[in-house]
Amino acid sequence: MRIDFSGKTAVVTGGASGIGEAIANALRDAGARVHVFDLRSDPPVNVADPASLEAAFDGIAPPDILVANAGTAIPASFFETTGDVWRRTIETNLSGAFFTLQAAARRMRGRGGAIVLTASTNSYDGEPGLTAYNASKAGLLGLLHTAANELGPYGIRVNAVCPGLIHTPLTESHFANPGILKDYFRHIPMGRGGEAPEVANAVLFLASDLASYVTGATLFVDGGQMSGKFGTWGELPAEFSGDRWRLIR
Repeated sequence: MRIDFSGKTAVVTGGASGIGEAIANALRDAGARVHVFDLRSDPPVNVADPASLEAAFDGIAPPDILVANAGTAIPASFFETTGDVWRRTIETNLSGAFFTLQAAARRMRGRGGAIVLTASTNSYDGEPGLTAYNASKAGLLGLLHTAANELGPYGIRVNAVCPGLIHTPLTESHFANPGILKDYFRHIPMGRGGEAPEVANAVLFLASDLASYVTGATLFVDGGQMSGKFGTWGELPAEFSGDRWRLIR
């Protein structure tokens, strides 16, 4: 079944590159009128600034779909996470998501709509070197559950995708290093990383009427990474070839 968003207005924050760009493109391909809110969009929109968001929403038709995707990751060890790193990360990833949801929901109230948050597998685990990022993404799940609970009576569904390691410009250095990939992908049942359009497909499902009775849910897009604790490929007759693990036939 083809998802059809003809006549729908969609907003994607952080939609100028990476996963956000793939989501915006997929929504357009499905017929939606898509508005990208991004520091690199025209005009630029800062999700951490409620006034900037309100002005941006006032300039478009009320949204039917919101994808709160804007985010940042600043690697730093626990002891090297400065107050500035902490504040910048929380302001964008968590406060920015809250301000965005609040502004969109005010305009959806009385007409319904679908909201999808870009959370992360890091919402659940404590990957080293990403203290602020992990905390911000874990916080998104609290926002998800509360928003789904309070906005449901207004016909507004709120769900989240939790991507694993996805191939984007920001992760290109990882994907260009076979040594990193071999070890990392050993713990992913599908034996490889994800592509941004694969995340976009999950977002389209959650935003569509196919998910009309789904709210407050998280959908992992991680190749099965979070399904296991001990990894997948250690005891199998397998080899790492190119950019993925494969069974030896």
